[in-house]
Formats: sequence, C-alpha cells, structure tokens
Amino acid sequence: MQVQLFIPCFVDQLYPETGMNMVRVLEKLGCTVTYNTKQTCCGQPAFNAGYREEARSVARKFLHDMNPDTYIVSPSGSCTGYIRNYYDKLFENSSEHNLCNAVQGKVYEFTEFITGVLKTDKVGAVLTGKATYHDACGALRECGIKDGPRRLLANVAGLELAEMKECETCCGFGGTFAIKYEPISIGMAQTKIKSAMDTGAKYIITTDVSCMMHMQGYIDNNRYPIRTMHIADVLASGW
Repeated sequence: MQVQLFIPCFVDQLYPETGMNMVRVLEKLGCTVTYNTKQTCCGQPAFNAGYREEARSVARKFLHDMNPDTYIVSPSGSCTGYIRNYYDKLFENSSEHNLCNAVQGKVYEFTEFITGVLKTDKVGAVLTGKATYHDACGALRECGIKDGPRRLLANVAGLELAEMKECETCCGFGGTFAIKYEPISIGMAQTKIKSAMDTGAKYIITTDVSCMMHMQGYIDNNRYPIRTMHIADVLASGW
C-alpha cells in the first residue's frame, strides 16, 4: 500500500527519530512510504492564534504538497485533527474546496491508520517495563482515537499497561496556552505526571510529541523517575 508522510514541525525539529521509527513500522507492515521534502507546517499555530489569512496561506501549500489520491499518515493527532476538522473552514466557497475535502479524507494519525486501515494491532514490538497511556487532546477529541493505541500497546511483548486516573485530562501544553498561561499549564502538567507516577509506570506513552515535550520538561525539572515516549518509538522497539 502506498502512503505519504506528513511530518509535523515538532517531529521535524525536535524528535526526528520518531518520524524515522514511524517509517520503519509502516514499511514492516507492507507499506511503500514516500515523503515530499517540500512540505512544511500545516498552519495550525497561526490558525489557533487567530491569523486566518496566514493559516490559509500555509494550508494552501500543504494541500498542493500532498497527493489527494494517496493516504497521508502523520505521527500527530493534533495536526491530523486540525486538517480534518478545520481546513474546510479556511477553504469554503473557494476554488480549492474540492481539493481540501479530498486531502481531508486521506489524512490519518499513525495509530488510527494501522488499526483502522491496515486492520492490525500487532507489529512485533518488544519493550520491557510498566507504562501508562496519555490521551492527547488532538487525538482523543479531534480524531476520536481511544482504543486503537491501547490495543497496539497491549500487543507489545514485555510491556505492562496500567491506566492512570487522569488519562483523558489535558497535560497543559495547548500550544500558545503554555506560553500565555504558564502557571496553569505547569499545574496541569503536575496533575498529569502525578497521576502517571501513581500507577508505578516507567513510561508515559502518547501519540503527540508536543505533549511529550511539555510533560518531559516538567519531569526533567523535578527529576522524576519516569519518561515520555511516542507510540511510534515504542512500536519500533525490539526488532
């Protein structure tokens, strides 16, 4: 199966190994993966900050960088949810509306593509330890992703999955929210990390590196014995 990658900004700049691990998993599952090196941002930061014209300009480039006839897979529920749910607001009543709808129908978050399109929840990964899963807001609320990642993790050999009480609670990042409302953002991270550590987990696993970055920053500042992992990195472990 042909798939094209959409690599979000945080992955490109801070967690490139997560993008590479996503490719490894997709290829192991029989996909032929392509990547358009001209791609940039999906435009979500500008959109969320209220800069609609700037967001439309970036989104237009995204539409023309992607092939609307091929699946688009991304290691980010946040970016996927934004494209899927808000691009039509940028391009309604425009000549690019049909192209927008075609692209929206092809974009998938990494885990939902594996479980929903490839119809599997086993990739042969091995990771020893106890982990808990964080439902990133974009994946859960924008894409409706809940059970798929947990099924994938349940089939990772050596991994014990423990549900935390605050699994669906926001970690506090929220893009510019963490900058504008820093004390609240830190307090939300504190609640999330405490809930995760109460399970005895060694790892906090999630679908979005933006959440990882925020939570890991709080973990590092407090020197807690727990670490964050993207699910693509987990699924590429042990083989």
